[in-house]
Amino acid sequence: MDDAVNVPDIGAFGRMLGFRVTEWCDGHVRMEMDIRPEHLNRSGVLHGGIISTLLDTACGYAGTWCGTKGHVRWAVTVSLTTHFTGQARSGTLITIGRKRGGGRKIFFASAEVQDENGQVLGFGDSVQRYRSGSEDPEGIPYRAPT
Repeated sequence: MDDAVNVPDIGAFGRMLGFRVTEWCDGHVRMEMDIRPEHLNRSGVLHGGIISTLLDTACGYAGTWCGTKGHVRWAVTVSLTTHFTGQARSGTLITIGRKRGGGRKIFFASAEVQDENGQVLGFGDSVQRYRSGSEDPEGIPYRAPT
């Protein structure tokens, strides 16, 4: 992604799962993840926890775009509603998140996880709260978590 200057590190959990942000702008994010054997449940299909994680992460990213170079915005999930609508065993997952509205401290977002053929595997809605300093669209200077 060419505009990755403002994409903060996805963290150890995101790296472990293998997801990546491929598009990110104000109110929108697109993420991708290749399904690996360790993402499957004991029935051999994608674990619902992976879908939930992708939905939660996409909702958070959708509301925390920051156009100020070297700055970031952070949010925490207040609630997440998920619906599982399909299954996958392999391939690439595509997750789209959108900010739907909100105010200074709270925002609402939704996301959808699809397989590479466009079949919806899950969707959800989220309420997110900006962390201190992140209410400002200019964000705060990025510092790696310790």
